[in-house]
Amino acid sequence: MSSAATGTPTPDSAAPAPAGTTSTAPSARRIWTRVRGTALVVALVLIGGLVLATVRSADAHGALDPRSTEPHGSRAVAELLKQRGVTLTLATTLDEATTATNSGTTLLVTAPDLLTDAQRSTLRSTMENSTGRTVLLGAGSPSLGTLAPGVTGAPSTTVTNLSPACALPAATRAGSVDLGGERYEVAPGTTADSCYPSGGRPTLVRLPGTGTTDTVLLGSPDILHNARLDQQGNASLALQLLGSRPHLVWYLPSLYDASADASEDDTTGNFLALIPSGWLWGTLQLALAALLAAVWRGRRLGPLVTERLPVAVRASEATEGRARLYRKANARDRAASVLRTATRTRLAPLLGVPTRDAHSPELLLPALSARLPGTTADPKHLLFGPAPADDSALIRLADQLDALEREVRTS
Repeated sequence: MSSAATGTPTPDSAAPAPAGTTSTAPSARRIWTRVRGTALVVALVLIGGLVLATVRSADAHGALDPRSTEPHGSRAVAELLKQRGVTLTLATTLDEATTATNSGTTLLVTAPDLLTDAQRSTLRSTMENSTGRTVLLGAGSPSLGTLAPGVTGAPSTTVTNLSPACALPAATRAGSVDLGGERYEVAPGTTADSCYPSGGRPTLVRLPGTGTTDTVLLGSPDILHNARLDQQGNASLALQLLGSRPHLVWYLPSLYDASADASEDDTTGNFLALIPSGWLWGTLQLALAALLAAVWRGRRLGPLVTERLPVAVRASEATEGRARLYRKANARDRAASVLRTATRTRLAPLLGVPTRDAHSPELLLPALSARLPGTTADPKHLLFGPAPADDSALIRLADQLDALEREVRTS
């Protein structure tokens, strides 16, 4: 096959370089250079998250724990109660809390919303049978329906100094205290003492039961914190609510309690309840920042760059190599198509036909007939005909195309 048949080869036609002479794969050093900035940012975010989690964990450790002297612990009120002759039992499981509760007991539940439905039902039965007092701290909508029938939750508010605005003796003696948090709405017809209103809704509700039984809802546990106990009437209200019976069961609910229902829905809800809302927004912001960083650092297609070939290959060698491949594959149709395409591309400028129309028989053939009116060859068969039937016909087609091109160039 002649060199004119396939045209001048491009660099893509060059034979590959010998193995081991050139590598286009990025080296480990180049990869590290590209990713080290992103890796540093990820490392800083992870380290910062661990530090914040550690600090927050240390700060929240012992929250409302009567053994903790941390600002959010409750060691101070526990010691005051002991001085007043109140015995205290710390319970970390529901079984311990229900076993220790009796008629002369005040049961303090520090996080009722952490309890599952089954645990709330068990606790409700204990409350009804104990004839004692139950104090629920920060009870919200998940637990009110079971533990405090007739009371519903309202949008929460910040903890501020509030006045009693009720006739409950414990509240009138304590005066103003730091309350807020959960607010409540008492259903019409429900007997209750509603105190310390915030925005028109009480943050302390006492629900009397049968005999000496009653339930007290506190919208916020702040009055029990070591850091706030000595402010306003916090200590007075805390001692009156928790020291009205000779025995106090201090129940700290936990997700690790064996009595917790292992259903997926409750586990998911309890876990999400432990995550502060600020962390959810922070996670969303970090995800958005990661997306923007990926767009910023993503690979983009730039302009083509001319690179020197590692080995120079003669055009004749590339043409012969391609011809051998066509012959080995018996691809006479492909070879004939390449020959005709190259010929039409070279003839079009000579005949005054735009290169983009070189492969349109309606435009190329009339121009060729006008240029060679007396030619004996059939231009349509040569330039747009069927594939050759054998190798001899392919060689003959190549010769005829060469002859037609020479005739056009010399006419």
